[in-house]
Amino acid sequence: MSRFHRFIGVDYSGAATPNSPLPGLRVFESPSEGLPFEVRPSSHPSRHWTRQGVAEWLLEGILGEQPVLIGIDHGFSFPSVYFDEYGLSGNWDLFLNDFCAFWPSDQRGKTVRMLRESNPRRGDSKARRHVEILARAKSVFHFDVPGSVASSTHAGLPWLRWIRERAGCALHFWPYDGTLIPDGCSVIAEAYPALWFREECPTDWSRDQWDAFLIAEALAKAARSGVLSSWFAPQWPKQLDAKIEREGWILGFSGG
Repeated sequence: MSRFHRFIGVDYSGAATPNSPLPGLRVFESPSEGLPFEVRPSSHPSRHWTRQGVAEWLLEGILGEQPVLIGIDHGFSFPSVYFDEYGLSGNWDLFLNDFCAFWPSDQRGKTVRMLRESNPRRGDSKARRHVEILARAKSVFHFDVPGSVASSTHAGLPWLRWIRERAGCALHFWPYDGTLIPDGCSVIAEAYPALWFREECPTDWSRDQWDAFLIAEALAKAARSGVLSSWFAPQWPKQLDAKIEREGWILGFSGG
């Protein structure tokens, strides 16, 4: 998969507002050769990223001359029971639009915690997507527990839509746009660093830095070894096609 020239791992954070610098929001990049390195905001290299800043930086890379592969550590969709409860179709764009109408967490001054207080669009903390069950990942609705991705998911989904609206045909969201990647397209996919976790984290790094490093490293290694093409075409049972069209999948997870 030499089509990609940069491999980016993002460990996400759902804390504070979209314009707040967040120590838990980390970005690592791996070039075609060499180890991943941390990327900091160019305007404030000593400061942390904001969610808006990350989205703008990712979009700039997507619209560049060379395709990039981006893995982001938060959920990209919800369990099928959520779609059924609120009468949503399996169309991912319609899901994003509906979600953003109730959870405008990309708006200045808004926080996920604030929007949770009286939100009519809620999910059961025990409900999990099929891939979350198989990968033993936490539910996208399970807030306020160690290792939770609920806040980051509810904060990150509007920015996925923001990037999607601006990138157009230059970007492929896997697997929602299909498992076949058009030539010349950049790709954004859901990542789960626990798939590649090991106990070698540098002592002066946070877990957030380590997770972003692991994503970038795994994507680059998969491309160099030639297994990335199989990651884009996981062999889930045919009867799961409709469910996965709604719920999505985690890139690099091979369980069926």
